[in-house]
Amino acid sequence: MTSTAKPSTPNIAIIGGGPAGLMAAEVLSQAGLQVDLYDGMPSVGRKFLLAGVGGMNITHSEAFPALLSRYGERAPNLAPLLRAFGADELCTWIHGLGIDTFVGSSGRVFPTDMKAAPLLRAWLKRLRDAGVVIHTRHRWLGWNPDGSLRIASPEGEKTLRPDATLLALGGGSWSRLGSDGAWMQALEQHGVALAPLQPSNCGFEVEAWSDLMISKFAGAPLKNIAIGLNDDVPRLGECVITTTGIEGSLIYALSAAIREAINQHGSATTHLDLLPGRPVDKIQQALSKPRGSRSLAKHLHSQLGIDGVKAALLRELTPADCFADPARLAQAIKALPVTLVKTRPLDEAISSAGGVAFEALDERLMLKQMPGVFCAGEMLDWEAPTGGYLLTACFASGRAAGLGMVEWLQRLD
Repeated sequence: MTSTAKPSTPNIAIIGGGPAGLMAAEVLSQAGLQVDLYDGMPSVGRKFLLAGVGGMNITHSEAFPALLSRYGERAPNLAPLLRAFGADELCTWIHGLGIDTFVGSSGRVFPTDMKAAPLLRAWLKRLRDAGVVIHTRHRWLGWNPDGSLRIASPEGEKTLRPDATLLALGGGSWSRLGSDGAWMQALEQHGVALAPLQPSNCGFEVEAWSDLMISKFAGAPLKNIAIGLNDDVPRLGECVITTTGIEGSLIYALSAAIREAINQHGSATTHLDLLPGRPVDKIQQALSKPRGSRSLAKHLHSQLGIDGVKAALLRELTPADCFADPARLAQAIKALPVTLVKTRPLDEAISSAGGVAFEALDERLMLKQMPGVFCAGEMLDWEAPTGGYLLTACFASGRAAGLGMVEWLQRLD
């Protein structure tokens, strides 16, 4: 006769080996629970490692109200998670792994060696020492009719019946690293409220650049500029001209607002300030100076330092008759309209918006319609700019979900 008695120690299945899943595994193993973590890729933390290329920006040092504001309309949902495990707590946790950190000039926080791999190695060792079992090349396929988990493994399909499950499958960007959004269909079939996955921290396309713009300036950086959308104060930074449009850190910071404007109106017109350090009247005075036999291009260069890609953009986006009028040209230099018509594809984006709606979850991050199934990380419907904010919320939500699972299991006893 087969026994149906539960083992004395509850078993947890975590699907997804990114920061959220790994943080939940740590919380659960510390609570004495048996944790098995499954990831479809050959190794865990692949997107985490990619984020460390060029410098592992782990979080941001700014004051909590400013940090919380970076999460936009989902700030109220993330506030309790981030209050419990925000930037300070995350840094303390990292130090506990033997990794020192420093604050850069921008306020961003980095490991001292700027690398993600040593942090991940130390973390995985601690998890394995705590009894967490990591199963790679194990892809979640959804649920069987009886509620058990379907897992594709190198040995064939497996059926799991854990006491609780955490889904931490990432968003929809960088499918080659495992974040492909394929989980949306399985949750939709169970009536879970979902917001469509959309690109976030992404590039945008213009209607079309001229052949000259593409051939000479695709890939050219635009430095010491500011970009504004609608009546917002322009942001300082830099970006890059691409063959199809524009991308880079300054555009990423505005991506949510630009994307939503395109969704609502079909396009979004940003205004590019080519000389943010100079007021329009001073620019007009410089342009009004006699240029003698010099070309206008040389005049722009000698008086204002405008050349290269900035001069090309001015020519590309300004009517020809504007160049004969110093007042109009000065206005164009300070607010050059760049109309963006679509995002670049989701798989190119740094992160994604959309996913599991917070309204579908209880305060423990458990699905209201599926008791015992929890969600965390980027698969939840929130977004944030780059600068450490994405990782911070992934860690915080993973920790919150882990604690929520512990509490839920205790109430079942």
